[in-house]
Amino acid sequence: MNSVFHIIVRRLSTQQNHYKLVVIGSGCGGLACASKFAKKLPKDDIIIIDKTDIHTYQPGWTLVGAGIKKAEELEKPQAQCIPQNTTWVQSNASQVEPEKNLVQLENGRKITYDYLIVAAGIEINFNRIKGAIDALDNDPQHVVSIYTRKYVTNVYNALNNFRTGHALFTFPATTIKCPGAPQKIMYLAEDLFRKNNVRDKITVTYNTSLPVIFGVKKYAAALMEVVKERNIQLNTRLNLVEVRANSREAIFENLDQPGTMKTFKYDLLHIGAPMQPHEFLAKSTLVDANGYVDVDKETLQHKKFPNVFAIGDCTNIPTSKTAAAVAGSNDILVRNLSNLMFGKSDKVPKYDGYTSCPLIVYGCISKTTSDGEIKASLRILVKALKSFSHIDLIDSVIMCLTRLLSLLSPDYKIHKFNALDCFINTSIRT
Repeated sequence: MNSVFHIIVRRLSTQQNHYKLVVIGSGCGGLACASKFAKKLPKDDIIIIDKTDIHTYQPGWTLVGAGIKKAEELEKPQAQCIPQNTTWVQSNASQVEPEKNLVQLENGRKITYDYLIVAAGIEINFNRIKGAIDALDNDPQHVVSIYTRKYVTNVYNALNNFRTGHALFTFPATTIKCPGAPQKIMYLAEDLFRKNNVRDKITVTYNTSLPVIFGVKKYAAALMEVVKERNIQLNTRLNLVEVRANSREAIFENLDQPGTMKTFKYDLLHIGAPMQPHEFLAKSTLVDANGYVDVDKETLQHKKFPNVFAIGDCTNIPTSKTAAAVAGSNDILVRNLSNLMFGKSDKVPKYDGYTSCPLIVYGCISKTTSDGEIKASLRILVKALKSFSHIDLIDSVIMCLTRLLSLLSPDYKIHKFNALDCFINTSIRT
């Protein structure tokens, strides 16, 4: 017994508590950065802090809700994702003290660092909506959300079994990751209702806290055409504050008239989840007044603590919080931190805020899809094409355009022309 005790004491006393690089978070941002530094630093120089044992591709949850994917297809054991040559501590951070280069874990362990990457994401908080959790837990046929693993598996059954009544979709009055998702699941649901031949018996409504349907003007214009064509009711500046499951009522606050409430009856309610910064970050000196890590938007370096960088949803970078933003910024972070870490002065491009939020407006495009539906998709793709500069994105959009054009009726006037640019420049205005 004594020998076992001494072994435990010796292990605790020799436990490494200082690392050259600490990474908080093992989502796509944390793993991308850690993977690159694992090739630059010696073994045991990097520690990744995250309690999650399953890595999930969360952008795919809209497809799970539409019955296109299974939740399990988007998951992988976290241990298989952690980069080699790094240490993974399966715990969450509970406190960060950048003045001391220190991170404290939930179990009380303290870890110090030379450099820190914060990639903690943001957290979902359904408690900001009175009655939401009770409704999601106890009435999954009528109240659903794609925004957590716990609830996403209920969505498709509710949508596919819905036959008549009012389907209500919401967008919250908080910062939100993948801001197109609440709208995307609505379009996929509406498409499913059509496939089930019940669309004429269902009213579809989208209540958003925003003053417009989408934050980018040119895409908002294209989406307004989709909403109009598919007879979706749009209400702006409404924020869901309460769900009354027993009476199937959703209570919204009019954000233009604070304190004024409006009640909507529903038969199916999809909740766009409210979100917020993690508490351990919000109470640290790393964040701005809104609780997000305060970094330079072009370098991802902290404005006050130069040995701290951050990436992804937890930052205050003025761009949409998406995996695409992480993909567009992680190399810039790594190169800037490498310059600092190794005393180099290599030229690094500035992060330009690139992000992407794909909006799937149809679950499936086929030869039975109407000309009007195809034209609506074409308009959105053309607007995307005009805003892209990366050749791979341009190629992808042109491929989609070419395939969609071939589905239009033979008598549609575009078939009189051979050049795609004729369509781009003229036909979309008809």
